[in-house]
Amino acid sequence: MTGGITLIQIPTVHHSFPPPPISATNKPISAASSPPTEIRVCTNRTCRRQGSTEILQVLTGIAPPTISITSCGCLGRCGSGPNLVVLPSETFVSHCASAARAADVMGSVCGVDSVRCKKSLEALAVRKKGEAEMEKGEFVTAEMLLSQAIDLNPIGGLHYIYKSRSVARLAMNKTTAALEDAIEASTIAPKYPEAYVCKGDALMAMEKYEAAADSYSTALELDPSIRRSKSFKARIAKLQEKLATTNC
Repeated sequence: MTGGITLIQIPTVHHSFPPPPISATNKPISAASSPPTEIRVCTNRTCRRQGSTEILQVLTGIAPPTISITSCGCLGRCGSGPNLVVLPSETFVSHCASAARAADVMGSVCGVDSVRCKKSLEALAVRKKGEAEMEKGEFVTAEMLLSQAIDLNPIGGLHYIYKSRSVARLAMNKTTAALEDAIEASTIAPKYPEAYVCKGDALMAMEKYEAAADSYSTALELDPSIRRSKSFKARIAKLQEKLATTNC
């Protein structure tokens, strides 16, 4: 869209990953088989008490965009949790109770070695530190930490890191670098709406308002729920004001 946008009420022990027992519905994970598209983590009461919410967060943070991480109800294996299932192979994994175990599962799914798994966890931890620095307004430190996370070359989650570094760089008035990071995030994960929001923010700072409108529109198409966000509404109001002034 051009010319405007409509706001619709708008640590250092190595953990190996032993294969789960094989049964009719419990198949081994193999990098040679068809790549799975989804990992479902049980967040029902028993598994949640055993730490499945944290495992869900870890898997979400290190997954490549080609693999969907979702929560689900009971998988029928109470007492051996946290439990998860890899689809479409229907591979069940029990006792996934640590970040290292979760990373090994992701490594097996993606066909990467244990070293890369460990670096993925390191990158996730460094990213979180960088984002914490951003919340404190320490953008120089945040940029440095997020760059370190990128250099660790994790299995996945790079689109989150580039998005966060884009925010940090824009706050430092590094508009071109912020735009480049936002574009990189959207290239890695084309269906990640926040990448397009960041791209729109950078374009706004560069006074490229019609291009910003297009980027915000893409974000809205990918996630219509953001129309209810106060921050997104504020972005659109500012954009409409700028477009009206420009077109006068």
